[in-house]
Amino acid sequence: MKIKPTPLQDCYIIEPTIFEDERGYFFEKFNEKKFEDLTGLNGHFVQDNISKSSYGVLRGLHLQKGEHAQAKLVSCLEGSVWDVAVDLRPDSPTFGKWFGIELSAENKLQFYVPRGFGHGFSVLTETAVFAYKCDNFYNKDSEGGVSYNDQDLNIDWKLPEADVLLSEKDKIQPTFAAHNF
Repeated sequence: MKIKPTPLQDCYIIEPTIFEDERGYFFEKFNEKKFEDLTGLNGHFVQDNISKSSYGVLRGLHLQKGEHAQAKLVSCLEGSVWDVAVDLRPDSPTFGKWFGIELSAENKLQFYVPRGFGHGFSVLTETAVFAYKCDNFYNKDSEGGVSYNDQDLNIDWKLPEADVLLSEKDKIQPTFAAHNF
């Protein structure tokens, strides 16, 4: 397992060591001790979620607030997504900045998104199966979000705007400027 830093403080790309032969491949998807040793961060997760989406679906930007905030370790098990994290921690040197990375079944990369970040992804292939490991349990009353097309953030979702498919909830998320983080 290799851990690569990103331009956002405390966000990491995790690249597995893959063992391949004529039968297929094997890799260790996650190892809590290695993760903690390499990042210095808590790698204990309590909830796993899976979503399946079709091309053009954009989920985000979502977050859990307060005591229910969640760090996430995300990956794409089928297809390909453009995954984005936005630092929403006011005291962070990277507050208001975003970073995106393509996660796919082929590249097998994972992306660690710490607590205090907004997170979302857009589906680039016909379908995608997306996995989330979370370090805290979901709490509906602690949901928050930021508009995916916020002018201040100016995120490139790697999709033509006409192809973007949103949930009703994501259509009405507030702007970055409207928040009091």
